[in-house]
Amino acid sequence: MPQIDRYKNRIVHIEFVPMEDVSRLPYPERRSLVLITSGRLQGTLNGHPISIEAPAVLCLAGDDDMKVTEMQGIAAQAFHFHPEFLKSVRLSETEEVFPSAPSIQTGQSFFQRVDPYPILPRMTSQAYPHIFEWFFVLGTEVMAQSDERWACRIKKYLIQILGLLEELNQNREPSPVDQVLEYIHANYPRKIILEDLTRTAHLNRVSLNKLFQARCGTTAMGYLLSYRFKVACELLTHTDMNLNDIARATGFEYDTYFIKQFTSKKGLSPTTYRNQSRKFSNAQ
Repeated sequence: MPQIDRYKNRIVHIEFVPMEDVSRLPYPERRSLVLITSGRLQGTLNGHPISIEAPAVLCLAGDDDMKVTEMQGIAAQAFHFHPEFLKSVRLSETEEVFPSAPSIQTGQSFFQRVDPYPILPRMTSQAYPHIFEWFFVLGTEVMAQSDERWACRIKKYLIQILGLLEELNQNREPSPVDQVLEYIHANYPRKIILEDLTRTAHLNRVSLNKLFQARCGTTAMGYLLSYRFKVACELLTHTDMNLNDIARATGFEYDTYFIKQFTSKKGLSPTTYRNQSRKFSNAQ
């Protein structure tokens, strides 16, 4: 599994398998994010019956016990990672003072075995193309190591995939707001205008914002901006991506606009937030 980072002379405990043999899962001492693109299977996970039909995502921990009893036409790809990979990149100036590092928490409940059991993340037809695309790019990044920030970008895609799954699996009654939330969670890195959201909800601007205010305490576009900041905060804390890359990854056109908006919203610059969030997390 380990990848040798040819830029930083270190071992990165991850692996991408483009054609995974699902019957061999899970693997010890690693977590597996498995995208099942076709077929169906039945079996047990830690003694509990499971039935999976593509498209689907399966999240496995290293100590899970999965047995496949029936499998038809399964095609799957998998990203395997050691929990240590979730730890944040540490800033050199804080490394000696705070030797530990905070860890990515987005989507980690999918690897924990609590009620309802077992956890098989819900997938939708709208979300699947985005997850498939992010999975593909994640795998490409693992294999290409195109520059010294390749591992940071993998964390970015992992946060995007698990974040979208996490939002899809909230206990909510279907509504026009849910359709718009799913659209935002899947498309926030791209340019979004209000007409995109009203078209998704089949509502006019006034009706959509009224529902959003009741549900989320803000307008639809206000929620979009807040969600972009939420992801940006994750990337600032847990990766060493530069501000221009983070701006582009969260739907801002360029870094100066991102810095201005972030500073206005958070009351401190992205760089100051990055320093303080890592210090605070490490001190806990």
